[in-house]
Amino acid sequence: MPRNGLHYPGSYAEFRAWFPDDIACLDYLDWLRWPGGFVCPHCGCESSWEMAGGVRRCSGCRRRVSPTASTIFQDTRTPLTVWFAAAWYLTSQKNGISSLGLQRVLGLGSYQTAWMMLHRLRSAMVRPGRELLSGDVEVDEMFFGGVKPGKRGRGADGKALVAIAVEQRVPKGYGRARMAVIRDATAPTLREFLLDHVERGSVVLSDAFRSYPLAVGDDFIHRPSNVAASGVPAHVPLPGVHRVASLAKRWLLGTHQGAVEIDHLQAYLDEFCFRFNRRSSRSRGMLFYRLMQQAVSSPPVTYRQVVANPVSKRTRPNAPTSAHSPPGSLSLPPAAQPWRRATDLG
Repeated sequence: MPRNGLHYPGSYAEFRAWFPDDIACLDYLDWLRWPGGFVCPHCGCESSWEMAGGVRRCSGCRRRVSPTASTIFQDTRTPLTVWFAAAWYLTSQKNGISSLGLQRVLGLGSYQTAWMMLHRLRSAMVRPGRELLSGDVEVDEMFFGGVKPGKRGRGADGKALVAIAVEQRVPKGYGRARMAVIRDATAPTLREFLLDHVERGSVVLSDAFRSYPLAVGDDFIHRPSNVAASGVPAHVPLPGVHRVASLAKRWLLGTHQGAVEIDHLQAYLDEFCFRFNRRSSRSRGMLFYRLMQQAVSSPPVTYRQVVANPVSKRTRPNAPTSAHSPPGSLSLPPAAQPWRRATDLG
């Protein structure tokens, strides 16, 4: 098991001491990517020698291999100290951080840089092959989006339909959660969500919506609750999914001011579940460790893969008002009490 102070920094003071420059950050990525020793991604050779700048030279195929190659950090022009600071701010606070907030706190010259960094980190928050939910699992669908006129409930326009699954814990409390944007509430769509996120043989707790019996099939045990016939509020038989949905909506409105496009909603839901499922961790540094551990195992993500509506090459964008250069490293020499000089100048 990872240990505080050995595998990850447990406080902001330790974080600054561990990663004072980009070389230290690169060495940490090297250790995370090859904890048992170097393995060349091209030929599988386990022998190499280190070169300048933290790059390795494979003894077998003689290729240069960087710890950032084939990861979300590949070909980045942003210094690793900035990446690490962004990951720390994203995981150390229970509400995360917005792109505008990250731009301001790190002094980035471009909002697009902060937005893209956070989306690349979010792409690493879903671990491939993660364990499925098990036991008694509440399942329901809810709409995410602002208040708009028209039809309410299932079938509303201009909103995203999200399927939610939450483990129940005995005698009380909740376990892990999964959230996914779905195209509709038909039986095939709900069945696909159940098979992707819930272990077969688990007990599925749902309302009496007609799609669930076909979605559950013979793979799960179904225990529906007829909310309309019982006369009780929907959150009484299914408290977990309503609690998780309420927390997620409150987070989107608070941290991101509700300015989340439907096309990008899934990435934000992945971030919410990443933190929610690790809410009992005693050290926030553990979340930082897990995120960086998954970041070196996640493939590269390009801007056009992330942006929902990229600008066509035929469309000439507006000329920038000022030139933006890549952000500088956070590794700076100590300042000699500039506030004293300000007093002298005053």
